[in-house]
Amino acid sequence: MFKAAVLASGSKGNSILIKTEKTKILLDAGLSGRKISNLINLLSLDEKKVKALIVSHEHSDHIRGAGIICRKLNIPLYISKLTYSVSKKKLGKLPVGLIHFRNGDFFEIGDIRVRAFQSSHDVIDGSNFTFQKIDDPEKKLAVATDVGFITKLMLRNLQNCTSIILESNHDCNMLLNGSYPWELKQRIRSKEGHLSNEQAIGVISKVIHPKLKNLILAHLSEENNLPELAEAEMKNFLKEIKHELNLIVASQYEPTALIDI
Repeated sequence: MFKAAVLASGSKGNSILIKTEKTKILLDAGLSGRKISNLINLLSLDEKKVKALIVSHEHSDHIRGAGIICRKLNIPLYISKLTYSVSKKKLGKLPVGLIHFRNGDFFEIGDIRVRAFQSSHDVIDGSNFTFQKIDDPEKKLAVATDVGFITKLMLRNLQNCTSIILESNHDCNMLLNGSYPWELKQRIRSKEGHLSNEQAIGVISKVIHPKLKNLILAHLSEENNLPELAEAEMKNFLKEIKHELNLIVASQYEPTALIDI
């Protein structure tokens, strides 16, 4: 068994749960500890069996509840040294301690092998990740959100995945014609901002293969995107190339179903 669910995704908070028979881990905790607990309970899972929390970067929508969750569940925090250096006050005391990773590293949590790789975002040391079950390496999950542009490094790490959680943050026309200040629009569209629906299709067009069976579109902007728009554009692309897969759009307010990675 190797499964994952997006607990919540968007500018108000992000968290992902990944599990095997032996190991449950969280990637990011950008909501209150209570909300994260409630979302885990909605999946009929026992939060007390979560073994670790990984943090991708220091923005509050990814780290807000991290210290609380680590204290509540008495679990270690995996975080890069640079990200921790700018997050100490937000995190508070960590009872089990810290485990630092570097982008490019592999590390293991229980029977899950994790690889961190650099993300292009306006943070000190942002990371995206791949996850594999140690005794079943054919199954591979990649998580690529908070990405400003499509790098060769990202595409290499997304190769041969059976499941991908991918940012599809904004529709370009909605962003340009929306209410955001011009400076914020520029930041979102920059190489340190967020991927658009069109860019998400560009990513998938380069990494799709017959064994890719799940795609979760994540980190949608409530102001500059619509779930049905992101879904329709990706569905049209998949129909054009005649590739069927399980396409899900993650929500800010309720978890996705657990998918078989």
